[in-house]
Amino acid sequence: MTHPPIPQTLTQALDPAWLSHALAPLTGGAAVTAVETVEVIRTVATKVRFTVAYEGGHAALCLKGFLDVDEQMARGGAVNVLEADFYDKLAPHLPLRRPERVATVIDRAAPGAVVIMRDLIADGAKFCSALDPFSADEAAASLGLLAQLHAGSGLLASSPWIKPRLSDFVRNAYVPLPMLQEMLHGKRGEGLPDRTKDAALLLQALAVLAERDAAGPQYLIHGDSHAGNIYRTAAGPGLIDWQLLQRGGWALDVAYHITAVLPVDVAEREERALLAHYHADMQRLGAEVPAEEEAWAAYRAALVYGYYLWSITRRVDPAITNLFVNRLGNAVTRHNSFALLGV
Repeated sequence: MTHPPIPQTLTQALDPAWLSHALAPLTGGAAVTAVETVEVIRTVATKVRFTVAYEGGHAALCLKGFLDVDEQMARGGAVNVLEADFYDKLAPHLPLRRPERVATVIDRAAPGAVVIMRDLIADGAKFCSALDPFSADEAAASLGLLAQLHAGSGLLASSPWIKPRLSDFVRNAYVPLPMLQEMLHGKRGEGLPDRTKDAALLLQALAVLAERDAAGPQYLIHGDSHAGNIYRTAAGPGLIDWQLLQRGGWALDVAYHITAVLPVDVAEREERALLAHYHADMQRLGAEVPAEEEAWAAYRAALVYGYYLWSITRRVDPAITNLFVNRLGNAVTRHNSFALLGV
């Protein structure tokens, strides 16, 4: 079947004729006769919740893609292709809870893609937020999702399209050093020590972490395991947003997740027990894990990754950005992560 073009605007994405083509795997080729918008959420990508009616049925769906963006943002469409490939190529082989894909439309030449999924909210799911902190028990449950993902790392052998990303962050100045320093000296860095807010030190530490990480065992990792990418259902938590899918060390996901979802005092009190919980899950799934002290050292150094990601973030609600930078920056400070990396 010839694929429809990638929509560039919200209007194009919700056009009944375009949806009739894109949703053929769901509708069996029946024409979409009605479309109703439920909610539009614009962050880096646009998520639109909508309902469709077609001959023989109806569905509550969610479409994700770069819609109504400028030329610079559109050039980042490769991350949408990566997410679409996750749903098409990897998700069927992984046991972890994630949205049910209905259809993907991919243009590798552009590059760009959209993913159409079942609407989780319509099915009763609740999305998490940084502004709603996790308990230690909730963090343990979501770490179980990461363990299921990491235990599937055997898929990397047949998936050369999944690349490491840390080296990309080091090579490409997504935010120039002077701008990053200005951002860290702003509201997002309030309450953090000057050493932790030193942008040059952060970039040096990231470079060392990237080199060490590339030399260690490689896992299939999510890459962006903050609270906003977790949802809860009656059956347990699930994981969304696969645009930073990558190969790398397990600690990148685990250290980021624990210290992003928990308030600072809870993370300080519970993180070592949660790390042990994650390792128990990995062992139960048959995956290899390092010795306890080796794992603890890897965890402490890997905190730089999540801290860097949120330090450079510019297109998210400042209240969320500031909270994540504070939590992750406090963890970097508490564990002296820069020094562990020789910086």
